[in-house]
Amino acid sequence: MALCLGWRGRCEVVNARPLAIDLFCGLGGWTEGLLAEGFDVIGFDIEQHAYNGQRYPGKLVLQDVLTLHGSQFKDADLIVASPPCQEYSYMAMPWKLAKAKAAAIRADASGKMLADLNKLFNACFRIQREACEAAGRHIPMVVENVRGAQPWVGLARWNYKAFYLWGDVPALLPYPTMTKGFRGFKRNWRDCEASRQWSSKDPRRKQWSAEIAKIPLPLSRHIARTYYPISQTLAAE
Repeated sequence: MALCLGWRGRCEVVNARPLAIDLFCGLGGWTEGLLAEGFDVIGFDIEQHAYNGQRYPGKLVLQDVLTLHGSQFKDADLIVASPPCQEYSYMAMPWKLAKAKAAAIRADASGKMLADLNKLFNACFRIQREACEAAGRHIPMVVENVRGAQPWVGLARWNYKAFYLWGDVPALLPYPTMTKGFRGFKRNWRDCEASRQWSSKDPRRKQWSAEIAKIPLPLSRHIARTYYPISQTLAAE
């Protein structure tokens, strides 16, 4: 199996295990479950996240997702993505400035502000479409974001607690259990409001954002198990 990586389109050989691509991979919440279920995973992000010994657990490529072309992933068996949610979360908050920003986007008749807002989310589906065209087969993709994204990108197919899912979402998802720590407080608006005491460049805020963005392990493992047999069937054909 060969995969083209990087802006030069260089091809690199990986082994025959099913391959998953993790876009906007962060600390690797999707990747942890995929690795546990037997996938090889390559993550793409614009920066490397490493906090208190935590770092991305798979192979990481530092590249802007907007510069990727889906044909690079024609050998992939699954694509997952968690595009940034900060703008969607912000406009869902009960703050005057947040409401004003949302109103301005809705009032923009040109549609440019909405396109700018959704460019990273829409890039995921562009990449999937290009990958499928290059592969000559359907490559499933699951995109995760927040509830507050729905007014801007359309209704999610399903949700696992505060993790809302678009794309090739399985009909059945695992039943969520109570969690503790950052994952249990994902995008709670009071916690979001508390984080505003830190500047956008403060390492504590970046760590907070990366922690709460991690996909719960039961969800990522379920998605991996759902698509692993499909991956193996396609590889054998």
